[in-house]
Amino acid sequence: MGGFTMIELRIEPDSRQLGRRIDQLLAEAYPELSRTEIQQEIRSGNVLVSGESIDRASYRVRAGDRIEWEIPNKPILTPQPIPLDILYEDAEMVVINKSPGIVVHPGAGTSDTTLVEGLLVDRRLPVSDDPARPGIVHRLDRETSGVIVVAKTLRTLDSLKRQFSDRATQKHYIAVVAGLYHEAEGHIDAPIGRDPAMPQRMSIQAGGRPAKTDFTVLASLRDSSLLWVRPRTGRTHQIRVHLRYTGHSILGDEKYGGRTADRLMLHAWRLVLRHPTVGEMMEFRAPIPEDFPEFDYESLD
Repeated sequence: MGGFTMIELRIEPDSRQLGRRIDQLLAEAYPELSRTEIQQEIRSGNVLVSGESIDRASYRVRAGDRIEWEIPNKPILTPQPIPLDILYEDAEMVVINKSPGIVVHPGAGTSDTTLVEGLLVDRRLPVSDDPARPGIVHRLDRETSGVIVVAKTLRTLDSLKRQFSDRATQKHYIAVVAGLYHEAEGHIDAPIGRDPAMPQRMSIQAGGRPAKTDFTVLASLRDSSLLWVRPRTGRTHQIRVHLRYTGHSILGDEKYGGRTADRLMLHAWRLVLRHPTVGEMMEFRAPIPEDFPEFDYESLD
């Protein structure tokens, strides 16, 4: 399931491709992927031009450009039973309390059973742009636990995508970080992009995509702090990168220098959205995991 193939293209001085948009060029060269999928790959920093990642699908190729791309192979979705903690379900959507260690959907390098494959055992999920991500409108990292919503119809898929894109939802996380904060709350406004030194990671980059995160310190325990975190944008690894930027990495975050812990101490605690067909605002909460440190979590209510 998943995997990738490395490809390389060189733009010669006499090439007919000079001046063309890079997404158009790649879409014609690799018709097995949709242009939307290719644009997502570019925005994610997975396409390199002369050794540097770009995040603009509108980039126009120049003579001498060397385009490198680990092109994702089409994964095969196989329904596989996994334990699912269902918080809410109706004909339009299902809301799950995702366990840590579960990948949301198949992708390059993924061999384990995914949340999508677990849902497909008893459900049909709508496909929009990406067949590997039926019903998916947002995602949680593998090691992050908590609330995630999955669409069961195409109209709900479109509606929820718009809500997340328009920032009409409210996402609330709980994080335990190393060290103590002097301030009671904070706002982080720092752009995020692919780390040029380590492409598997994200980092604060002057030319990155705008990213904003608010946080409140709820409690302190010895040499760690409990935070209530509200991301205002939805960048890859945003909370993890932003909290590291403040000097307080999340416990258990091996990728971003977090102190050792049994798991990544990041939990999607609360999600507020408008029901796509009923029109009412709905709130979903995932209980604080039992393996989180023994803080007083009553302040969350």
